[in-house]
Amino acid sequence: MMGKLRIATYNVEWFNSLFDDNGRLWDDAERSARHGVTRAQQTAALAQVFAALDADAVTVIEAPDQGSRRSTVTALERFAKRFGLRARRAIIGFTSETEQEIALLYDPDRLSARHDPQEAAKAPRFDGVFRFDIDADAAPEPIRFSKPPLELVLTVDGRELRLIGVHAKSKAPHGARSDAERIRISIDNRRKQLAECVWLRRRVVGHLEAGDSLLVMGDFNDGPGLDEFEKLFGQSGIEIVLGQDAAPALQLTDPHARMVLTQKLGVAPSTARFYLVEQERYFDALLDFIMLSPDLAPGARWRIWHPFNDPACWNDPAMRDALLAASDHFPVTVDLVL
Repeated sequence: MMGKLRIATYNVEWFNSLFDDNGRLWDDAERSARHGVTRAQQTAALAQVFAALDADAVTVIEAPDQGSRRSTVTALERFAKRFGLRARRAIIGFTSETEQEIALLYDPDRLSARHDPQEAAKAPRFDGVFRFDIDADAAPEPIRFSKPPLELVLTVDGRELRLIGVHAKSKAPHGARSDAERIRISIDNRRKQLAECVWLRRRVVGHLEAGDSLLVMGDFNDGPGLDEFEKLFGQSGIEIVLGQDAAPALQLTDPHARMVLTQKLGVAPSTARFYLVEQERYFDALLDFIMLSPDLAPGARWRIWHPFNDPACWNDPAMRDALLAASDHFPVTVDLVL
């Protein structure tokens, strides 16, 4: 008998700022870290979105901080309990150097999850150091993840699935004080982002060669054709992780990435919406992906919960407003047939 499983990835902007050090929701009229939204409004919006997703598991990108005074698991589980969410148990892996963790919030009645970091000669553990020549000077640089990917084994009806949650290096030139500095920082950040994707790709190949059922998901801070610096490097990080030039058995599938890769003009999916102050307008970007191994892709159905592009979200004003208030990213789900 075939079973169905819904998995989501969701980057929640400033999720950490909604909780105090004890993992309790502020849920008050103070301003949220999100522009123009109170903490209570963002909390209510997130509760509505998580409930509507009704996912068996959600990979939460930018999850609340884990540290000496704060607990990611406590914050997420209290959030889930407060709003009666089915996905009510949380797990994290290696902690981040930032206040943005990668976590999984899941339904323990549907599946189990355990942290299972991997290591190989060409792809060390994600909390370690990867040596890779990112500037073509024949001297490999040490690469470290500021947000180490989350590696889990999910057990569903006796079947094991491997999940890797990702929040790749941002390419934004934060701190640039001139055009020249902006270009330098952007190129340096893109090199680091690509190196992280090479590291991740090597882990992916190991799993696919072993015949593992694999999901790779999260915010890659990248997409085909996203910026002018891609031409310097020949391909995007997304193309590297997908394995576009590999044998079919070693490729991952994401239909939204494929749409952008195979057409130069036409519709372009997006998973995030940002405001450019200098241009006084919003722009969309495809940053969030759910990539599947060849055995999981057949019959799978992907969905971007975009408030303007998804008809069901657009036709539900309350849901549309909740998605806009909750985060600058929108959830992506995949329904698997196991």
